[in-house]
Amino acid sequence: MDVRISRLHFPVSALGPGLRIGIWFQGCTIRCQGCISADTWTTNTGATTVESVLAYLRPWLSDANGITISGGEPFEQPEALVLLLEKLREKTAADILVYSGYPVESITPILEKADGLIDALISDPFDIQSPHSRPLRGSDNQRLHLLTALGRDRFSQYERHLLDSDKSLDVMFDQDGAVWFAGIPKRGDFQRLQELLTDQGHQVHISAAKLPGHTIASPGDLQS
Repeated sequence: MDVRISRLHFPVSALGPGLRIGIWFQGCTIRCQGCISADTWTTNTGATTVESVLAYLRPWLSDANGITISGGEPFEQPEALVLLLEKLREKTAADILVYSGYPVESITPILEKADGLIDALISDPFDIQSPHSRPLRGSDNQRLHLLTALGRDRFSQYERHLLDSDKSLDVMFDQDGAVWFAGIPKRGDFQRLQELLTDQGHQVHISAAKLPGHTIASPGDLQS
């Protein structure tokens, strides 16, 4: 089955407990202001198959404590998402956390098809005007749903306020020289990074890219 994928990575340690496989779907029509993953909005790239994704992940599965699926918007590719979840369940006992920018009430039919396949779900769109005081969420309007016994065991610890010790970001270096971030940055993290790099003599260029009806925020505002 066809699926659009932005990237696959292991290990990720800032999006759930333990060392995790990160799967980012490509394509999102929600397009929250300040999204850290605005590069995953477009739908004209990332074409592959669920079978190819599983083959790529296979070497990591034995070492992964969990799997985090984000995007982009996974629930905008529902058939591919459910098939991927089914195949992952056959191959690993790792917990599965899925992010969605949709309210849980609007994706209930898909969740019913994925019953027992998702251990924890974070729902609702990122709101840059909302406070950010809870782990694994970019804004406090987002909700954590514990859907299985494994989900309750692994993720109930995140029903609390942020601690200074909570990890915020993983910094990824790809073989082609690309550098990107995975995680939930604290407000102002990218502004502080920009200032640090500038102070050390690096040139920092800010993209003010604009899509129809949407402006991509500056790094000082970026969030997940």
